[in-house]
Amino acid sequence: MPLKNLFTSKQASIDPNDENREFKLMAAVVEEAFDEQKKARRWGILFKSLTFAYLFVAMAMFYPSLKNIGVGGKGEHTAIVNIKGPIMADEAASAGKINASLRSAFENEGAKGIILVINSPGGSPVQSGYVYDEILRLRGLHPEKKVYAVIEDIGASGAYYIAAAADEIYANRSSLVGSIGVTASGFGFVGVLEKLGVERRHYTSGEHKAFLDPFSPAKKDEAEFWQQVLRDTHDQFITAVKDGRGDRLVITEDVTSGLIWNGEQALAKGLIDGLGSPSFVAREIIGQEEVYNYTYREPPFKALLNGLGVSVGKGVATIFESQSAQLQMTF
Repeated sequence: MPLKNLFTSKQASIDPNDENREFKLMAAVVEEAFDEQKKARRWGILFKSLTFAYLFVAMAMFYPSLKNIGVGGKGEHTAIVNIKGPIMADEAASAGKINASLRSAFENEGAKGIILVINSPGGSPVQSGYVYDEILRLRGLHPEKKVYAVIEDIGASGAYYIAAAADEIYANRSSLVGSIGVTASGFGFVGVLEKLGVERRHYTSGEHKAFLDPFSPAKKDEAEFWQQVLRDTHDQFITAVKDGRGDRLVITEDVTSGLIWNGEQALAKGLIDGLGSPSFVAREIIGQEEVYNYTYREPPFKALLNGLGVSVGKGVATIFESQSAQLQMTF
């Protein structure tokens, strides 16, 4: 309400002969101004709430199309499935999410070929093995559909394990490819505890139950046992690569030593079949330049919460979990 109207409305209720008339009039104007601000804030909160509710409903309505935009694609096309970041159970590149995307791509009759767009340093042997096995299973069910792996910046360790299940592998000349090996690392804090005067009290049932405990002295027989576990897992990795690549792989001692190669070196060693990008493979190899992306997407509401800062709490929790977890193997 304009100040002129406020003065006019208050003059009728204040005695013209009151010696404090001006003071009372100004107090009334200030009070009215605060009331107007409160009303404005209330309306602002209401409109913001309605806007948020509208966005939530809209995202819920469009969720099926956002979750997997490739499903229901009209006409013939190339299916894309991204494998990016660490391959872990709770990450975007988990076996569950990748395999669900692969099944959707294989089941769509319009998808004439599938491209795995890989940009990952590797991760869990178990998660990588799940994806490798699922690709082979789906290829057996749909022999008419070819699977091509295209490595972008890096396709190493578990990521290359997955790529080996494809019909063909492509990369850029500068891509990093390979790292066929297994690693497990940690720290030993026994000396630190001694210097601090801290006594370790750890009770177990089973002679070797705590053999990965970083606060207990390492034992020779346990180190040899753990090294054998790594060797056996490495052999599984090598067998999967040999089965996938067949006669194309140039078998040398350094190929499976854990070294990583650029695209041109990888081509010479038979680790890949050619140099090319995802668009090159879609256009020149599959023959379908139109692509649909089948990669799993987080529900919009979850993505919105992450954008509002919920992911910070998740990140902190992940850090604490990783610190308390025992030693793990990774490809």
